[in-house]
Amino acid sequence: MKQLTAIMIGAGARGSAYAQYALDYPHELKFVAVAEANPERLAKFAGRHGIAEERCYTSWEQLLAAGPLADIAVIATQDRMHTEPTVRALRQSYHVLLEKPMSPEPQECVQMELAAKENDRLLTICHVLRYTPFWSAIKRLLSEGRIGEVASIQLNENVGYWHMAHSFVRGNWSNSDQSSPMILAKSCHDMDVLSWLMDQPCRRISSFGSLMHFHEGNAPAGSGDRCLSCEVEPTCPYSAPRFYLGEGMSWARHFTEGLTRDSIVQGLQETNYGRCVYRSDNNVVDHQVVNMEFASGATAMFSMCGFTRDQERRIQIMGTRGELRGEGSRITVMDFLTHEHTVIDIPEQASGHGGGDSGIVRSFLREVRAYGSGAESLTSASASVRSHLMAFAAERSRLAHGQSIDLDEYYRELTGR
Repeated sequence: MKQLTAIMIGAGARGSAYAQYALDYPHELKFVAVAEANPERLAKFAGRHGIAEERCYTSWEQLLAAGPLADIAVIATQDRMHTEPTVRALRQSYHVLLEKPMSPEPQECVQMELAAKENDRLLTICHVLRYTPFWSAIKRLLSEGRIGEVASIQLNENVGYWHMAHSFVRGNWSNSDQSSPMILAKSCHDMDVLSWLMDQPCRRISSFGSLMHFHEGNAPAGSGDRCLSCEVEPTCPYSAPRFYLGEGMSWARHFTEGLTRDSIVQGLQETNYGRCVYRSDNNVVDHQVVNMEFASGATAMFSMCGFTRDQERRIQIMGTRGELRGEGSRITVMDFLTHEHTVIDIPEQASGHGGGDSGIVRSFLREVRAYGSGAESLTSASASVRSHLMAFAAERSRLAHGQSIDLDEYYRELTGR
């Protein structure tokens, strides 16, 4: 098997997660260059992957100015920093693996899709759920007709109150002006999974949701700007020191490289991760529901909520001959005719996102090696643009107080086609 080479643009948590594949399977993939603005992350990534100093860059512009250096570009920058490096890399004949979401701007998503076609390159979006054993098994069961024709799907994304506070109140995805709205930043995975499982166009969509809790109007009396100096911190479920110095210590890697108690406390004093959840700069919703109608008349309901103990997805799929339920790592299929219950337990996965992080890289490498056969990536730009448009339409509907959005009209409005 030929070893493929890659460059990394953005060596943060997600980029490093995909790059782990090169460390686990060095005969398949090797990183030869990296661009990262954070000097500590740059040095750490280069050290782990044995990248020469002259191939370490502090910006993607510097790296791509060096000319084509590898077969693949993995781009894992922040949401609003995807389009320019992606288009430039495609023009330099890189096959691109791009972190989701593609972009918070619909026109930029279409621009990247067209750039991949114009330059005859793969552009695969990291909708990692499609590559997990759990979601792959659900797709297989539907394709086999185990529950007949799908009539309706209910999908719940339980974000977890601690994850909500970390990523979407204090963290990188807290403000849609700097990142993306919640339906893209967190839930474009869910829009993608629903599009994939239904396997037909979504025709109409409507949505409701709001930032109900995490704002200054709900700040407890006597609370301060930072948890470390707050009098009511001991009684607040969103206490930063309780989380980052306790069960969430590994999540402190997002604001300190050291992961010592002293470095975590310093980070809580100096970064947004130590701020009061009621006095942060966040504006994304903390709960949202989306209703969808598909071409066959089938419907789907998606609910995202930040007020749950666990971080998990639960799905119920109702068909004409049976029902399927999925939760955690267990899938249950119920047959209306025989009343049989089939239980499928998915083994625990070592890779992140239930095996999706390694699964997408493995699939992408296989597609790069076979490029030219005419096969499209499972999460190609074309497939991802369709599910991204569902998310954009849902957000437009939410901002319009639940107005129903016709997807065909919305697409024509965006593209002029």
